[in-house]
Amino acid sequence: MHYFDGFIVPVPKKKLAAYRSMARTASKVWREHGALEYVECVADDVKVGKRTSFPRSVKLKRNEVVVFAWITYPSRAARDRIVAKVMKDKRSAAMMNPKNMPFDGKRMIFGGFKTFVSL
Repeated sequence: MHYFDGFIVPVPKKKLAAYRSMARTASKVWREHGALEYVECVADDVKVGKRTSFPRSVKLKRNEVVVFAWITYPSRAARDRIVAKVMKDKRSAAMMNPKNMPFDGKRMIFGGFKTFVSL
């Protein structure tokens, strides 16, 4: 069964092109170090819920859009090895510098997930 890192991030609409550029670089870095898949999706049909929702989860502002993404790995052990390599990659250091991020990293939600059901 595969292992996944998932994340949700609010991105200012005016910085979406910069975010896409960063995501393309990140996808290359993760794939080069062994990730099976790297996917980033921009919200298209995500309404604000009364109690919970994607917009509420990141405290979405009027000028922002939600990005939902995941990275697929062969296993948890592979993920840990791959992430360690990614963190040492010079391209990652530039992307992870808060001054270079085209979004508010403090409102990013992320975590690792093991497969529960796969059909």
